Amino acid sequence: MRLPSNRQCAAEGDGKKMDQAPPFRNPFVHVLKFTPLEKAKIAFMTVTLFPIRLFIAAFMMLLAWPFAFLASVGRSETTVEPQCLWRRLVDIILKIIMRVMWFAGGFHWMTVKGRRALPAEAPILTLAPHSSYFDAIPVTMTMASIVMKAESKDIPLWGTLIKYIRPVFVSRSDQDSRKKTVEEIKRRAHSGGEWPQIMIFPEGTCTNRSCLITFKPGAFIPAVPVQPVVFRYPNRLDTITWTWQGPGAFKILWLTLCQLHNEFEIEFLPIYTPSEEEKNNPALFAINVRRIMAKALGVPITDYSFEDCQLAMAEGQLRLPVDTCLLEFAKLVRRLRLKPQNTERVLQEYGNRSRKLEGQKLDLDDFAQFLDVPVSDLLRDMFALFDEHEDNCMDIREYVIALSVVCRPAKTLETMKLAFKMFEAEEDGAITETELAVILKTALGVTHLSVSHLFTAIDAEDTGKITFEKFRSFVEQHPDFSEEYLYTENIGLHSGPCHYHQTKPSLSSLNLQGTATTKTANGICPDFSPNDRVSTIDGLLKKHN
Repeated sequence: MRLPSNRQCAAEGDGKKMDQAPPFRNPFVHVLKFTPLEKAKIAFMTVTLFPIRLFIAAFMMLLAWPFAFLASVGRSETTVEPQCLWRRLVDIILKIIMRVMWFAGGFHWMTVKGRRALPAEAPILTLAPHSSYFDAIPVTMTMASIVMKAESKDIPLWGTLIKYIRPVFVSRSDQDSRKKTVEEIKRRAHSGGEWPQIMIFPEGTCTNRSCLITFKPGAFIPAVPVQPVVFRYPNRLDTITWTWQGPGAFKILWLTLCQLHNEFEIEFLPIYTPSEEEKNNPALFAINVRRIMAKALGVPITDYSFEDCQLAMAEGQLRLPVDTCLLEFAKLVRRLRLKPQNTERVLQEYGNRSRKLEGQKLDLDDFAQFLDVPVSDLLRDMFALFDEHEDNCMDIREYVIALSVVCRPAKTLETMKLAFKMFEAEEDGAITETELAVILKTALGVTHLSVSHLFTAIDAEDTGKITFEKFRSFVEQHPDFSEEYLYTENIGLHSGPCHYHQTKPSLSSLNLQGTATTKTANGICPDFSPNDRVSTIDGLLKKHN
């Protein structure tokens, strides 16, 4: 697979074409690079400034707790009473305490641009890009409500502080929780400014801020004016980002508190009032707000979503590289609605059909006929991924392998079994080294891959061919075969992380080569968008003028 250097794709709206560069950095990966001097500075700060800052931050949290507890006692969960003088005083005290906490953490001054709208003007604030738990800064600055997992309110100390800002809770145990959450947001949004504003991170997960990923429609379903809010961390060394592949939660805290100064900028953009079309189509509303926020940030937008994050982080014997093309492929699968309902049956059917073609190359029209879909710009983009030699032809077997990985990313052996079935010779049921290279590079979503080391290890008898049984037996004995045989042989091919536990960071753990080393399921923002999305793909591709 390859990403075309310059491809045409349909614009999000008016049906015209526009040039779109190949995908930028994987938005779910954060790589930190340290020079020897920076390592020395961190070592010094670790034994001097870090413990002081950590103590002050913890003390400020403890100091805030009794004020938040007193202000929450006797307060209704469903109605808003006029805020009396002493509660207003508590609100000011808590903001001061939180500001001192951030100051102690190195956020000495914060740049605020624009004017925050009143609750009656814009009951919902949409914040992006979401990249860290430090994104709680604007929440403590405004004491606005947020959407949180219901389990958060039971956390000692933290739960009391959370309940003070009157969040909208999402419960995992309640099957109707998402629907109830959306209804509660709508109720508050239509209260005429009586309830505090609700801050929502529509991306739904943390990224590295290199782009804005797909906005979930939950914040836009109430069909009320929203105020887009963007923020930046213009620091030379990015110790803030806490995404799915990179430093863990404590390591981010440690490194950030070891910086002498941390910058933070927040910008309140003009209120966005939805048109009638957008009120009826929350997905279109979300697209247009995202476009405005991306323009203000100067970053591109992408159709990558939380589902792509799950694909990149899936645990199987083949862990996807940082720059895999499969994220782009998965995006196109979604937009073309090619993900089958009955995955196993459809993949087996595709496998049988592909085997009968015996490696015959297909052009774009043949590809469309194979999938039973019309030729479109999106299909051309997908075809280009497999048209590696730019000769307007592709091997359909590679499409089936890629689809198998996207549909069942953790089932490596199932994908390999399907691939062997399509490539194996009839007389002996075996494949060659070249065919193994094609299978694995497609399953990893890369352009070039050397498998000589791996093939030689499997083909111990030096027959020049291997069967699926030999491959499976080898994998059972070497479960980390990709790390041992592929990543060591292919320079520049970096895999995703393979361990979950968090360990106390040390200076030796700082990777100077810049590889992401830790997988962290942060999941700060719960997904409360209803499953029955109100828009269609056609609606997503419209543009409000």
